[in-house]
This record gives sequence, structure tokens and C-alpha cells, in this order.
Amino acid sequence: MTEQLDLLLINPGGREKIYQQLGDDLTAVEPPLWCRLIAGYILDHGFSVEIIDSEAMNWNEERVTEEVRKREPLLVGMIVFGHQPSASTQQMTAGGAACAAIKADDPDRKIIIAGGHVSALPEKTITEEAVDWACNGEGPLTIEQLLNVLRGAPDDAGFAPDFAAVEGLVWRDGDEIRNNTPAPLIRDMDKDLHGNVWHLLPMERYRAHNWHCFGAPDTRQPYASIYTSLGCPFRCTFCCINAPFGVNRYRMRSPKAVVAEVDLLYRKYGVTTIKIIDEMFVLNDRHVSEICRLLAEKPYASELNFWAYARIDTVKPEMLAMLRSAGIRWLALGIESGSEHVRDGAEKSFSQDDIRDIVRRIQMADISVIGNYIFGLPDDDLTTMRETLDLAMELNCEFANFYSAMAYPGSQLYNDAVAQNLTLPENWSGYSQHSFDCTPLPTEHIPASEVLKFRDAAFHEYFESKRFLDMTAQKFGIETRDSITEITRHRLRRQLLEEGAES
Repeated sequence: MTEQLDLLLINPGGREKIYQQLGDDLTAVEPPLWCRLIAGYILDHGFSVEIIDSEAMNWNEERVTEEVRKREPLLVGMIVFGHQPSASTQQMTAGGAACAAIKADDPDRKIIIAGGHVSALPEKTITEEAVDWACNGEGPLTIEQLLNVLRGAPDDAGFAPDFAAVEGLVWRDGDEIRNNTPAPLIRDMDKDLHGNVWHLLPMERYRAHNWHCFGAPDTRQPYASIYTSLGCPFRCTFCCINAPFGVNRYRMRSPKAVVAEVDLLYRKYGVTTIKIIDEMFVLNDRHVSEICRLLAEKPYASELNFWAYARIDTVKPEMLAMLRSAGIRWLALGIESGSEHVRDGAEKSFSQDDIRDIVRRIQMADISVIGNYIFGLPDDDLTTMRETLDLAMELNCEFANFYSAMAYPGSQLYNDAVAQNLTLPENWSGYSQHSFDCTPLPTEHIPASEVLKFRDAAFHEYFESKRFLDMTAQKFGIETRDSITEITRHRLRRQLLEEGAES
């Protein structure tokens, strides 16, 4: 008789609801970091683990339920961290639907749900979702302790498992919702959060963003993402990254462990296209320098194509040659706004000249730049949003992301929106930047519909501009320019705008 599977981790899908038609080919399909980290930790503690990446497999909740039924796990872990902090909430749409389907198929199936969104709203999550438990924290310790309780529970109907002793567990105690003391953060990241369970994932299914491989579309696969640090020491009002970790809980892996993982991915899976998932990779000079030195020594360094996040005020010009020698070919910069007043309100204090200078220096080092911009921050009006778009057009970065300001659970914007009784999305999918029901925040001066309308128009103005298209053709080739022209033929449908047009 086969022993029962202890833990089945599920990464929810739902690309169509989150990205509309953009999810078919343009978006990345990324290995789920926290499924990897939790799985590695649980395996090391003597339990059996499998992973269903329903996003990569493009499985709906019915297929996921069928797979759960086949595998008969002691515990299902629905992991809704997403691939960036803001993605956790939008993943709740598919995660919640999958939990409901699993419970409808077998009401006795035990489910715990974990993720950034869950940590931000633990009591709300366990009240609204078809789950037995929620996790307030990053997850590995809580799930390991819960498995110990479940594995040790006898069949005796009079036995009461001690859920109160499971750190970070949110659970129902009769009619009361109990939120246990959070589990401590794991400090030995090399030993306990190694995530070396690539064999549990469908590695052939992952692909990079289309822009990551401009000029070389054949290199989008194979693809992987890695982390070198967790958390962020900054406190941007729109960000929810620290919801599972607490405030200013910034931790780093050892450079040797990071490079060993890259080496494994290259030699075993042929991966050269890699995302560094850290919210702030270019931050600690010693950490970054040692990773880059070790990568640059690899005989395949010239084949590597990394992208990573950075801030204007953490990128030092003297670091750029070192970054490029290690295979860093793209840096994503949180520029956010073209208005210094609006940036100050979002805790982003640097000048326009700082922005212009560092962007040009990065490009001169043969590293492409993704400019990230936000429309609809609290102090924004139509004039300041135009200033942001004008700055984006002036910088003419190799790629740009245009966002509407969202009140993501776990962020200061969310707390402020709740306190001010502002309208929030009706569904979790409404927190996606690209969904039909996307519902950004209103500002002090303009309604949410105007923010969204401006954001969508800005996307087309930027990517349809002759200057951008000419630069793209010169740097990446005519085919890349033509692919962007094809992308801009598509217009996202927006419920908020269609309702406004009807009224």
C-alpha cells in the first residue's frame, strides 16, 4: 500500500482573468518561488511533498480538483504569493475558486491558504474562502507544525488537535476566529529556504516576458526565477511586500548559494534567461558585488540574461560594468512619477536630474532599462500624470510598465483607503492592472475612471511613438519593432470605462 502524500502545494492559475488576451503569449510564466521554498523546507523535515503549478499547466479549478482527488494528500496548501508583491491579491481569484472546487468535491479535504494577501487579511480570508486554515506569515514553519499535528491526530473522535500551538495559524475555534502568534522568520536561508526542488516543477513550461528577450525571442525558454534576498527596507506607500515578513525584515542568501543555484539551472536545465525576483536586488554593495564576481567567473557568463529590480538611489555608476559582466542585461527602475511632489508623497525622494542621469549611465553600460511608472498616486491630477508620461517619453527606456495606483492589501494605501471609505475593487481580480474589472484608486483630484483611462492611453502613446519604435528597431531589430506594433493593435476592455460610456 502506497503511503499517503503529506502535502500537495498548489500555485493557482487564472491568467485569462488577470491579463485578458495578454496572458496568451506576452506575459511570463514563472516558477512559483514560495511553492519551491515551502516544499524544500517540508521535504527537509521528513514529509512527502508534490507541487501542482496550475498556472504553468493552464489548468482550471476542475482539473486541479481532479488532480487533488488522484493524489489524496493529507493537506492541501494553496499558495497565493504571486510573482511580485502586488500579484498576490489578484491570484486570490483563481486560488479561491480552486479551494471552493476542492471542498465541493470533498468537504473533508483539509486546506491551508498562504501568501502575501492572506497575511495582510488573515481573518477576512478564513471567513470568506473555502479553507480550514489560513497562514499569517511566510508559511514554512506554520505548515510544518500543522502537518505534525495532523499526522499525529488519531482516529479517536474525542481527540482535539492542538491548533493553538501552531505558530502563524489562523483557525476556527467554534464560532471564534483565532489568530496565533506569528512564526519567527527563518534566518538560515541557505539551509532552510534553499528551494532546491526544481524536479517537482514542469520546467519545460516556463517562459520569460517577451521584452526580456527582445532581439532574441528564441531564448524565452527555458526560463527560471531565483531570489537573493527577501523583504525590503523601504516603506513606499503603494507597496505590500512586507505583509508576510513584518516591517523592515530584509534577509539575504549567501552569494555562493545564489550562484550555485544558477549553476544548477544552467547545467541541468539549460537555463540562461533568469529573473532575480528580489524587490531590491541592487541594494547591498557587498552582497551584489560578490554575486556578480562569482557569476562573471563562470565560463558561460556571456550567455546569461538576467533582469532585476533597482531604485534610482541605490544604483551606483561604478557598479554598472560589474553588473553587466555578470549577465545583468535589464534593470527595472521604480521611477513612479514625473512630479517630485507626488514622488515625495509616495516616499520616493529623488530629483528629476537624478533619474535622467542614472538611466543614461545604465544604458551606456549596455544594460537596458525598464521604467516603472504609476498614475493615480494620492496627490496626482491630470497635470502631474501628464508630467509622468512626459518624463517617460523623454527617457525613452527600452521598455516601460504603466500602472494605476492600487490599494493593495498590506500597503499604506490600502489602510488609508479603508479609513477614508474609498471604493475598492469588488473582486480580487479587480486588483490586476490588466483585468476587465480593474479598479484603481481615485486621487484627491480625479476619479478612478480618469486614472484608468489615462493609464491605458499612456501605454499606447508611449509604445506607438516613432521615437520609441525607431530606438527599438535600431537596438533589437525590425522584427522586435514589428512585434510591438502588433501588440498595440490590441485594446484592453475595461468595465469601469464601458460603464462610464453607457452613463
